[in-house]
Amino acid sequence: MKKNIAIIMGGYSSEYEISLKSGQVVYESLNKNKYNAYRIHIFKTKWVFVNDFGEEFQIDKNDFSVLIDGAKINFDCVFNAIHGSPGEDGFMQGYFELLSIPHTSCNMYQAALTFNKRDCLSALKPYGIRTAESYFVNLGDTIDEDAIVKKVGLPCFVKANRAGSSFGITKVYKKEELQKALDVAFKEDDEVIIESFLDGVEVSVGVTTYKETITVLPITEIVSENDFFDYKAKYLGESQEITPARLNEVQEEKVRSMAKKVYEVLRLKGFSRSEYIFKDGEPHLLEVNTVPGLTKASIFPQQAAEAGISMSDLFENAIEEALK
Repeated sequence: MKKNIAIIMGGYSSEYEISLKSGQVVYESLNKNKYNAYRIHIFKTKWVFVNDFGEEFQIDKNDFSVLIDGAKINFDCVFNAIHGSPGEDGFMQGYFELLSIPHTSCNMYQAALTFNKRDCLSALKPYGIRTAESYFVNLGDTIDEDAIVKKVGLPCFVKANRAGSSFGITKVYKKEELQKALDVAFKEDDEVIIESFLDGVEVSVGVTTYKETITVLPITEIVSENDFFDYKAKYLGESQEITPARLNEVQEEKVRSMAKKVYEVLRLKGFSRSEYIFKDGEPHLLEVNTVPGLTKASIFPQQAAEAGISMSDLFENAIEEALK
C-alpha cells in the first residue's frame, strides 16, 4: 500500500521562494508508484494542499489532515522542505512530534539550536570545534563600535543570528559602516552575530544518515564571484561550486571528521550541510543548516550526485529513515 507523504514548503521567512522550489523538486523526484505525494504550502495566512491544477484544500491543523472531495487524508510521513521559520527552527518539528507524525528533519531541540548561530557555535566549542571570533548584539542594545572592532577586527561580517540564504548579512570594512549593517541584519532578526573575517578556502559539507549509516558526502568548494557567498552567489549563479573540492588529503580528512563530529555531537537526523573556512590549515565552522536547499542547483543534491546517489534515492531514503 502506498504511503501518503506530505511535502511541506514555503514558510514564514525571506527564504519561502527557495523553499517552494525545493519542495517542487522533491515532489517531482519521488516514486509515484511507491508514494502518494502531496504539496503542502505553509504560510502565515494559510496551510493548504495544492493539487496539480492549482486548487487549494485547507489543512486541518488539529491533526494535520486534509479533506479532498469528501475523503479525509492522513499522512504517514512529512518531508520537510521549509528553509527558515517555521520548518528549520523547531516549530514544525515540535508540532509533528506532538501529533506523532514522522518527519524527515532533525528533532525540535536540535532544529532550534542549529538555527540559532550564536547558541549552536557556543554548544560546539567545548568539543574542539573551531569558529571565528564573535560579538553578539540584541535589538535595543547600546552599540559600542570600538568594542566590536577590538573583539572581531576589520573587515568583519554582521549577520542576522536566525536567518538563512545569506539574508541579513553584510561584510563591513570600516567602523562607520557597522550601524548600517546592523540595521540590515535587524530587519531579519532581533539578534545579531558579528564575526571576524576568515580569509581562506570555503567549503560546504553535506552529512546524512543513508541506509542507517552516518554518511559524509563529497565536499564542495565555494568560489564566489562576489565579496562573499551571498544570496546572488548562492542562487543566481554568481559563484563556482566545485565538487569534489580542491583540498589535499589532510584538509579533506580534517573537515570530513569535523562535519561528522558536528552531526554526532548535536545528535542530528536527516540532512545537514555545514559550512567551513580554512584558516592556518584548520577548518573553522561558520554554521549548520538542517534543511538545506534541495533544488537542482543546490549544493546538497550536487554532493549526493557525486556520491552516486540520485535525487529520488536521496529523498526516498530520508522518508524511509523517518518511518523507522
